[in-house]
Amino acid sequence: MKEPLRITVTGAAGQIGYAMLFRIAAGEMLGIDQPIILQLLEIPPAMNALDGVVMELQDCAFPLLRRVVPTSQPEEAFSGADFVLLVGARPRGPGMERKDLLEANGAIFTGQGKAINDYASKSVKVLVVGNPANTNCLIAAHNARDLPPEQFSSMTILDHNRATALLAERTSVHIDAVENLAVWGNHSATMFPELLSATVGGTPALELVDFEWYRDQFIPTVQQRGAEIIRARGSSSAASAANAAIEHMRLWSLGTNTVTSMGTVSRGDYDIAEGIVYSFPVSCSGGKIEIDKTRTLDDFCVDRLRLTEKELLEERDAIKHLL
Repeated sequence: MKEPLRITVTGAAGQIGYAMLFRIAAGEMLGIDQPIILQLLEIPPAMNALDGVVMELQDCAFPLLRRVVPTSQPEEAFSGADFVLLVGARPRGPGMERKDLLEANGAIFTGQGKAINDYASKSVKVLVVGNPANTNCLIAAHNARDLPPEQFSSMTILDHNRATALLAERTSVHIDAVENLAVWGNHSATMFPELLSATVGGTPALELVDFEWYRDQFIPTVQQRGAEIIRARGSSSAASAANAAIEHMRLWSLGTNTVTSMGTVSRGDYDIAEGIVYSFPVSCSGGKIEIDKTRTLDDFCVDRLRLTEKELLEERDAIKHLL
């Protein structure tokens, strides 16, 4: 039997944390032969709720789950962590501007970045789920001074999955027929789900759908899907976000055989400004995220890449005192 790996989840008693923990413990993230230790971080007022989650995990008697560590102390939560899922974040409150949200979360992710740097495994993989995910990821990575920024990533597989499902529905195929789709940029209303390179059953996607549908329905639907879910169910995406986080970590750790979308620190590919956390089309191999550098983009695509890049640069400027 393999040695157990340590997985840290923050905001573990929240809806997304609750939706992911049991699946992680069942082996869906790292495989059914990989024992794990769960280290669960919550704020002090949520510790009673977290204790209930721990009891439920114990009651499931998962064979792979060696131990559960519930704590409100970052040094304990991140100690020796091999994988970190930063789920907990400050939600936007009434009257709160985006810059206020960035500032409030900046303090959280500054502290967590420093704690990861000081206490986690030096080969740790860190996924930021809590919004605004790209810039929260940037803050955490900058404050983990001794770790390469490539060990930090933000989640856009949720948006990738939404785009895949929508295109499959439109073209009346199973999702497996959709390939090479990508979501670029920020996990926000400026994100760009790109179909120029996508195929459906081997046929270019834009030969199967009208450009007007692509521009006027597909792109806005993917961009606004999170808000649509909030309007429908009265709270934000939980199960689908948890599913995407598990998939992100599984693909990052075990590898991909297809293109997906992940936020990673830009090195200037596709002329995107260096240093921001930007979602690119990627594959994973050997535990590393590799940007697909083979795409040819038209003016329509480039304009949208620039729009979401601009927003990320503005977000970076708003929290530059934290970097």
